[in-house]
This record gives sequence, structure tokens and C-alpha cells, in this order.
Amino acid sequence: MPYRQEAAARPDSDSWLARVRSCLEAARARLLELQRDDGHWCAELEGDSILESEWVMLMHYLGRGEEPKTQKAAAYLREKQLADGGWALYPGGPAELNCSVKAYFVLKLLGQEPDSPEMERARRKIVELGGLEGCNSYTKIYLAIFGQYEWDDAPAVPPEIVLLPRWLPFNLYEMSSWSRAIVVPLSIVWALRPSCPVPEGAMIDELRVSGGRAPRPALGGDRGRLWARFFLLVDALIKVVERVGFTPLRRLALERAERWILERLEESDGLGAIFPPIVNTIYALDKLGYPHDDPLFRSQLDELERLEIEEEETLRVQPCLSPVWDTSQAMSALFEAGLPDDDPRLARAAEWLLDHEVRSAGDWKVKNPGCEPGGWYFEYANEPYPDCDDTAEVLLALSRVSLPGPLADRAGAAIDRGWAWLLSMQNRDGGWASFDRGCDKEWLTYIPFADHNAMIDPSTADITARVLLTMAELGVGRDEPVARRAIDFLLREQEPDGSWYGRWGCNYLYGTWLALTALEAIGEEMSASWARRAAEWVRSCQNEDGGWGELPASYDDAAAKGRGPSNPAQTAWAVMALVAAGGRAKAGGDGGGPHP
Repeated sequence: MPYRQEAAARPDSDSWLARVRSCLEAARARLLELQRDDGHWCAELEGDSILESEWVMLMHYLGRGEEPKTQKAAAYLREKQLADGGWALYPGGPAELNCSVKAYFVLKLLGQEPDSPEMERARRKIVELGGLEGCNSYTKIYLAIFGQYEWDDAPAVPPEIVLLPRWLPFNLYEMSSWSRAIVVPLSIVWALRPSCPVPEGAMIDELRVSGGRAPRPALGGDRGRLWARFFLLVDALIKVVERVGFTPLRRLALERAERWILERLEESDGLGAIFPPIVNTIYALDKLGYPHDDPLFRSQLDELERLEIEEEETLRVQPCLSPVWDTSQAMSALFEAGLPDDDPRLARAAEWLLDHEVRSAGDWKVKNPGCEPGGWYFEYANEPYPDCDDTAEVLLALSRVSLPGPLADRAGAAIDRGWAWLLSMQNRDGGWASFDRGCDKEWLTYIPFADHNAMIDPSTADITARVLLTMAELGVGRDEPVARRAIDFLLREQEPDGSWYGRWGCNYLYGTWLALTALEAIGEEMSASWARRAAEWVRSCQNEDGGWGELPASYDDAAAKGRGPSNPAQTAWAVMALVAAGGRAKAGGDGGGPHP
């Protein structure tokens, strides 16, 4: 194994430590240079090329397809095309069907010659992957807007969903927060069926494949097939009712959906403060009759424009902005790197975070009615949607700084509110999800329009571990009931090979790092067999160059877990995991090799 180095081959410890200190000081100085004048940090949040494709489609719908920016987006799409002709969802990944279909359509829409070698390769790859029929629901609905797919063949997303009472097994609040933010405006789009003609030369009938079908998430065995058949029957029934025009509640449903959206645009950078709901909201507002110069309509375009990164030759789009997360992470990193806890730059960052505390109820209140507002969100403004991950990280950062006078009192009150809110979000299984409590009905993933594979928001090991880390920082003991339940959840979630799945990072290296560091911080015995298994799994993933890496392929293929090109971030996660596990000697190794 690469970590088994002979002592004689190791660098001189004094010079090695000097290099480490030099690197640390340089990194700390650079991070402080990146701090904004008001105290916060915000780095670019990268996404896949679906963002640029859907952005161009919307620009064409709005009559802005001839703007120079659209050609810059096309140039960016051409840069991202793979050698096999498709487009990937992540660097180093394989061609993905929905990503490729949208990029191909947009390039045709913007005048790319269909007989060019690049487009020929793209066509071949798309047909190989399943063609238009193999695309997911959202892709089919977007293509239907532009006449490239039949509305009746796209999965039904009726706006009457917003009228379903909360006592039903399925209602709006059984979906994940991001799904409902996407689905509510999309239901208006599905019901009102906007139409935007495209030139004959931009049609993509050549991408149709007879017999193609979209993959379904696996629920397991006969039960999964039963739910799939049931929801397909419901989908067919909805479409029959739609064709005969028997929709007595349609007007009420559209009004309720519109009101639902408008209520959540207040104190928010667009609906959900993230690209897909913002785009769907713009389509929906247009079909509801809002003039394009209406202040509300204009505000959503402004939010979309904030996500654009325009350069000399290209334009790319961020999925959202991440200042709260970046600021809290930067504060903790600087603290760990030796910046004094009373440094005024940390105080300035803390004050910025306090200015972004959630002080009003959001969707989380539906399933958690007994708690007062608190916590933090991810973006600059997203008051309806605080999340447990950000809240835990902000609490961790704020608890580490020493603040002057009134600012200290203000921080103490915010920490109390945030901690109370976070504790109230613990699920019955002892874990924490991201935005909601009790949003874990797996059978809902078989609804036809749920094929984006993110319909629910169950407890996850990575978020639970981050909360547990915060508990340890705030002085919660491992035997207190809230901590014990979280610990038990994490231990149940460990994979047989010793790793943990990480939903919100990539992936098993991320989850295993957080789980080990949290369990060590809260006081669990790291000589236990589960810790030894975890440490051995981390070591088994080390690359020959000494580093670690993992590609998002592990989300679809467990054989890819912990495998990928070495990179600094994932190597750091692995090293911190080994430090938490006690290093090789403590974890049951032979004592040789460098101790991390």
C-alpha cells in the first residue's frame, strides 16, 4: 500500500514541518485576501452544462435568443463536449442523456451546422443513450415548450397537487423542498402549456428512438414494481381527465399555485434561490399573464442574471450562490489555521452571518410546528428555506470566535435560537435531513415526474455527523439522549466495508470523513471495530501517488466508491478521517508508516 513507507525514506521532520507551516500561512493569507469588504466570502459554485442549455432555451422563449450572450453560452457548451460526442454531468464523467439532448438542441437552435462532425458525434451518442424517449420528465416538458416533444407524452404535473390536504399520504409537503420549489411553477407550465416555435432547422426529430425509455430509481422487488404501475395508472387517468376537459378545480389550483410562489419570493433570491425553480417561475409568470416589464417578473430575471458568469469568449451559469456556506467554512478554516479567535476579520464575518439569520417561518414549519424560527440558509437570501447543514456549520463557526460587547450578546442569542431549531429538526431515526423533518417516503420516488431521483429528503449520515460535530463544540455530552440517538443512527448507517455514504458531498470519502470526525469529537471509543473498519477502508482507497479521489460515479455504481484521481480536497478528507480514527497504530495497524 502507498502509505507503507520506510522511515529512512521520510523527509527530515524539521524541514517537512517548515514546509507545512509555510503552506499553511500562504493559504491563510490567500483566504483572507478573498474576504469581501463586508466580511463574507463567496466562491463560484460549479454546475453541469444543463444550466447553460436551459438558460439559452429560456432566452429564446423570451425573444432574446439573438443576444450575443447566447453565443457565448454556446461556445461554453462546445468546450464541454466530450470526445464521444456527448456531455457529462461532472468532470471525468461519462456522457449523460438529458445533458446531451439539451446541449444538442441549443446548439442547433443557435445555428450550429447539423452535419458538422461535432453534431454528428453528438447525434450518435444521444441515440446510443436512448434518444428523446429515454429522457427524464423535466427534459421532456422543456422540449414540449419548444415543440420537440408531445405534451401528452410527458408525465403529468397537475397544479391540483397544491390543493391536496396534508393528511393525505401524498401532498406537496411530502416532497423535498427543492422538488416542491421546482414542481409548483412547473405544474403551471404543464397546465397552461406555453409554446415557443423554433426554426425548421432546429428541430430534433432525428433524436427519436423507438422503444426508448427513461430509467427508474430502484425501490426494490415486487413492491417497487407495484408502486411504479400504480403511479403510471394515475398518470394515465390524469391525462384522460385533462383531454376531456374535466378540471373543475383548475382555476383554484392555478391561483393557489401562483400565491404559493409569490409568498416564497419575499426575502428570497428567487424561488428557492436556485436556478431550476427560478427558470420555472419565469415560464409560469409569463403564462399567467405577467408583462415582462412587471417589477415581479423583472426581479426574477435579475436573480437569474446574478447567476451568470460572462467572460470574453464564454458564458456559464451557477446553480445558485453560496455565501453563507463559504463564510462559515472560511471562518472555521481560519480558526483551525491559527488565526486568533478575536481577530477583527473573524468578527466582521460573524456579524455578516448574524445579519443572515432566519427569523421567520418557512416550509419546514409544516412538519415542525412547535419550534420558533432560527438557523441559516445557503445563499444571500432564502428566508423560507434554512437548512440543517448550513445551520450546523454556522453554529460551529460562531461558537469559535470571541466577539466584542453587544456583538457577543447578539451572537449568543442567535446561537441559542439556531441550536433550538436544529435540535427540533432531528428525525425519529435519530438523524438529520437537509431542509425538512420526516420527508422520507421512498415510494414517492415512483411518481412519474419524480425521475430526477431527488424526490425525498431523508436523514443522511453526512448531515447528522455535521450536527454531531456542532454538539461536541457546544459541550453536549455523548450520553445525552439527542447525541446518543444521533450516534446510534450513524453506526447503523455504516456500510459493511466500513465507509459511510455522503449525500451532499462526493461521496463515501466525504461521508466517512464526517462520520469519523464527528464520532471522535463527541467522545466515542475510536479503538472499536467499526472505527478500525472505517480506517482500513480509507487506507484501501489511497492512490499510488499518495492522494485520494472519488468521482460522482460512486452515486450510481458502488464499485466506484472511493476511486478517482487524487485531488487536495478529498485527500484532506481522507487524512482527517485517519486522524480521527487514531492513525494506523491506534486503528490496529502495525505501527509503521507515517502517522497522519
